[in-house]
Amino acid sequence: MQQPIRIAPSILSADFARLGAEVEAITAAGADYVHVDVMDGHFVPNITIGPLVVKALRPHSNKTFDVHLMIAPVDPYVPEFAAAGADIITFHPEAGPHAHRTVQLIKSLGKKAGISLNPGTPVDVVDYLLPNVDLVLVMSVNPGFGGQKFIPQALDKIAAIRRKIDAVSESQNGRPIDLEVDGGIAADTAPAAIKAGADVLVAGTASFQGGSARYAENIARLRQ
Repeated sequence: MQQPIRIAPSILSADFARLGAEVEAITAAGADYVHVDVMDGHFVPNITIGPLVVKALRPHSNKTFDVHLMIAPVDPYVPEFAAAGADIITFHPEAGPHAHRTVQLIKSLGKKAGISLNPGTPVDVVDYLLPNVDLVLVMSVNPGFGGQKFIPQALDKIAAIRRKIDAVSESQNGRPIDLEVDGGIAADTAPAAIKAGADVLVAGTASFQGGSARYAENIARLRQ
């Protein structure tokens, strides 16, 4: 069953010169999750931040830290991000040889586990992972950069995963599994993503545009 809509502003679009203040501002504005994009310049063509920055930001918000690891190999770094304060750790199945083992590692550290699907990653990758994960992230752009346009074909993938999640959740007495979408989410694309079945929207530019005085308005617009 689709859960209430939650908004996860991506700090990739925040002012990095004042990142702690930005996290505080987006928290005060009504964000549900704080989405942290971690890129390594290898798995994706960009470099962002590491666990030290996550640790530094942790005191600035009591919201769920939704940490998306776009790095390979991923397993060696999972414990560091867990210790730094991540609440959800999401990885790509292509980022290591044994996706199920990575899920087990994340859960063993007391964190929620997420699996992320790139635009070219088939939906059935999640079939044997869904009983154990807490979140599925559908990338509606190719990962690596903010500000890209939403890929419409992602809507079919969201709908297909919605059906899979509902079936697994029902078999596990209604255990919630987030269906998150990331990439090109704005006021004009959010309704279609929600209609397809997404219940967590990652939004960078759409959340942080206009400065901190507009953050609450931006988040409200996405939620509606």
